[in-house]
Amino acid sequence: MRAVLCESWRDFDDLEVKEVAPPPLRPRGVRIRVAGCGVSFATQLVVAGKYQRRPPLPFTPGTEIVGHVIEAAPDADAPPPGTAVFAVLDWGGMAEEAVADDIHVMPLPAELPLLPAIAFPISYPTAGAALIWRAGLAAGQSVLVQGAGGGVGLAGVEIAKALGALVIARAGADKHALLAARGADHVLDSRAPFRDAVRTVTAGRGVDVVLDPIGGDAFDEGLRCLGDGGVLLTVGYAAGRIPEVGANILLLKNIGVAGLNWGTYVGWSPGDGRHDHAARVRALWARLIGWWQQGLLRPELHASFPLEGFRDAMAEVRGRRAVGRVALLPNGPAGP
Repeated sequence: MRAVLCESWRDFDDLEVKEVAPPPLRPRGVRIRVAGCGVSFATQLVVAGKYQRRPPLPFTPGTEIVGHVIEAAPDADAPPPGTAVFAVLDWGGMAEEAVADDIHVMPLPAELPLLPAIAFPISYPTAGAALIWRAGLAAGQSVLVQGAGGGVGLAGVEIAKALGALVIARAGADKHALLAARGADHVLDSRAPFRDAVRTVTAGRGVDVVLDPIGGDAFDEGLRCLGDGGVLLTVGYAAGRIPEVGANILLLKNIGVAGLNWGTYVGWSPGDGRHDHAARVRALWARLIGWWQQGLLRPELHASFPLEGFRDAMAEVRGRRAVGRVALLPNGPAGP
């Protein structure tokens, strides 16, 4: 089969598409014909050996896929062959076939489209787990979503609206119309200072929650947008700089900072607790799918590329032009 291959730690653009053997079907494994694989900013760090977890070389990158079940191990609790699914992987998604753990394979209802579901293995549950599990977001509260045009940010806007919150979204001007259409109550330009605008929108109170996949300066200013008792959710550092927090501001403003690492729940962290968290993870996925069926979520596929176009796909992500998600299509434009 064809796959993007990382044979040594290197720049993403230095990877190559090669013919490789299909991955073996391990116990409780499910083999999937990959219709689409998500392209994320973090993949650059993984192939450069700079991520907190290093796959064994050589490997194929890609942790989120959609496709159709081909077969399953005898001990797997898996949907039947031909079922449309999404799945989260340790690695291996940028290939014609991939093998996932059965606990991380979710069937899609027949009425839902396949390719947009690429946002469901990681982007939507990252935003959902942060807002629901860590912040306990409730109806009537207010949320500032940084990087609202990206995969996690757009998911955060929609999930916060589904929970009944007032949503303030920050993004580039070319993404404002889509964010308004997805329910954002106020949209701010990411190129402009925003603390005063947030204070105005909230009548001086500040927001209850900040969802931040950006880090850097956005984190620093976002922290000062919190109202009494508020919490900033740090879920990524797309800006490049990992911020630091002076404990005195937390005390003086009566606020908090909470991290959400979705990888902890799907087995990417030391100790590999994927089976411990499986029931909770699948319940969150089921809740999100239900919201999608109700029209409360509308995952956005910004662009798709053939497998050989993996560099162009990453350039779209790296250049922050994407609204929603970017995908590779290993088996061609029409999928399986």
